[in-house]
Amino acid sequence: MKKEFIIAGNWKMNKTVEESIDFIKELDDKIEANEGVRILIFPPFTSIYSISNLSDKIKIGSQNIFYEDRGAYTGEISPLMLKNLVDYVLIGHSERREIFKELDSDLNKKIKTALRHKLNPVLCIGETLEQRERGETLKRIKKQIDEDLKGLKAQEIKSIIFAYEPIWAIGTGETASPAQAQEVHGFIRKLLEEKVENPEDIFILYGGSVKPENSFDLLSQKDINGALIGGASLKVDLFSAIIETSCKIAK
Repeated sequence: MKKEFIIAGNWKMNKTVEESIDFIKELDDKIEANEGVRILIFPPFTSIYSISNLSDKIKIGSQNIFYEDRGAYTGEISPLMLKNLVDYVLIGHSERREIFKELDSDLNKKIKTALRHKLNPVLCIGETLEQRERGETLKRIKKQIDEDLKGLKAQEIKSIIFAYEPIWAIGTGETASPAQAQEVHGFIRKLLEEKVENPEDIFILYGGSVKPENSFDLLSQKDINGALIGGASLKVDLFSAIIETSCKIAK
């Protein structure tokens, strides 16, 4: 069966509006459309409007969403502000969990809000180095999935894209080995078997220091359906090289 991929770039707190426009235009020129590869970019909020319609090959997402439609929530972003501008919403990135102390109960509400507004959630899950060293990786992943998906129907769960991001491999240069990544991706798929039919149709991305040189081995794993990329997504040459690798595997 032909394998399909999602290659997503999370720019985090990087790039001005002008830099964002230049990047999207350059990337659009550099890549070929491929039915088997979906390309997503999560820019800062300030760039979303300016780049939302620059390329037919690149979908745009939001790095965050709030779970209320409007109100006295200074600094937050409403789903009503994002509709018609983005197709995807990043939820539960480790930096939101670790730095901003977002709880699984918060993420559960954000997922439900995104789905209510027809936005596709990209749910990030992963363990810390301490949890991995204590042998608690799978326990941590199960807890996050169970709590983040609480109260969701099977059809709603099938609309979610999952991203396994070992926190110890984000921005550190460390990467889970292909075997380590596959073990967790396979475990996630097994957990989803209990919640939905045909869990093989759900995209599970890997994130954590993905680079052109390790992308082939990671993307070749059975249960890895793409990548959520941080640092390498800030440079057109690096990001396009990973896209090119996914296109070769998808053929």
